[in-house]
Amino acid sequence: MEHVGIVVDDLAAAVEFFLDLGLEMEGETSVGGEIVDRIVGLEGVRSDIAILRTPDGHGKVELTRYRSPARGQDPDPPPANARGLNHLLFAVTDLDATVTRLEARGAELVGEAANYGTSYRLCYLRGPGETIIELAEKLG
Repeated sequence: MEHVGIVVDDLAAAVEFFLDLGLEMEGETSVGGEIVDRIVGLEGVRSDIAILRTPDGHGKVELTRYRSPARGQDPDPPPANARGLNHLLFAVTDLDATVTRLEARGAELVGEAANYGTSYRLCYLRGPGETIIELAEKLG
């Protein structure tokens, strides 16, 4: 897999969120024009994109802010059991400290942080673009 894309309203804030998770900036660009319209199935696309990669270089997140076309009202954020892509998991070394940092950037816990037996401390939180981000701290 090359990357996962997330559409956001505030690109700078979303970049900072993922930098706080330990991802690294790979690059930023703006795109638009007929070929982009044809690829994404919209007309008049103008968007700004940031690509962030995991420190090991094996995973990437593409953050996109559409400047045009305008979109209608978004539905409510989907619950954790909605069909389709519903969360991204990031391994962290200190879950509680990471949650605190991300909450300062607007993230909200979906449930609560809890130990899954003696193997992991886990939580879901709602991040940029209403995407659910799962954090996992290996225990022991």
